[in-house]
Amino acid sequence: MFTWNPADYAANSSAQMAWAKELIARLSLRGDERILDVGCGDGQVTALLARAVSRGRVVGCDSSPEMVAHAREQHRRRNLQFALADARDLRLPGEFDVLFSNAALHWVDDHRAFLRGAAKVLRPGGRLMISCGGCGNAAEVFAAVRAELRRAVWRDCFRRMEPAYFFHRAEEYHAWLTAAGFIADRVRLAEKDGAHPGREGFAAWFRTTWLPYTQRVPEDRREAFVTAVTDRYLAKYPPYAAGAVYVRMVRLEIEAVRTETG
Repeated sequence: MFTWNPADYAANSSAQMAWAKELIARLSLRGDERILDVGCGDGQVTALLARAVSRGRVVGCDSSPEMVAHAREQHRRRNLQFALADARDLRLPGEFDVLFSNAALHWVDDHRAFLRGAAKVLRPGGRLMISCGGCGNAAEVFAAVRAELRRAVWRDCFRRMEPAYFFHRAEEYHAWLTAAGFIADRVRLAEKDGAHPGREGFAAWFRTTWLPYTQRVPEDRREAFVTAVTDRYLAKYPPYAAGAVYVRMVRLEIEAVRTETG
């Protein structure tokens, strides 16, 4: 488990918000749906969903107590609630028309368990709408991180480190969907650049969302680690003329329908 800073995440997640809006547009909501947002984070996207279904209801769930507490405090609507839950063991009351998840499931180490739980909470014919990191995501940033970890100054912080993120291919997801009782409508890897406002924007994004790495470094050395990775990445991929720093991201996009017997 990592300790999230919800305010920092809210301030440095413009790319995630843009991807979420694309995903919501694909839902073509009527306004009366019951939606479960898995990995709701700070609740900004969940609140957008609640505004889109004024006659329905939305539940946002996350495994981070800090995120759930922040979301409850910042986003209050009649048709919106937040719950602490593990995506690998979804046990939420009621039945949902849509299970939505944006920029979250690459943190989950067992996607097959997630899909089994998704089938239980969705009604027959319910829709799965997911975007998360996919195979090859942020490969150039990982290259900068790995090069930095080989330096003696950081090596002790990362001994016996477990896998931090779980990026999958479209082919394996097709098989997992079928086994869990879903019919896949769309499963693909899509390249989507993440743009950050200059050096400080990139550093803030790395500091905010690369917690499996940053939180292994003692707090008094953490900012030096963020700076070292940022310097290494920008040495190879400097800002564009307008000052933006780009990161090549790969998203795994999934649309599927729960079968009648799922």
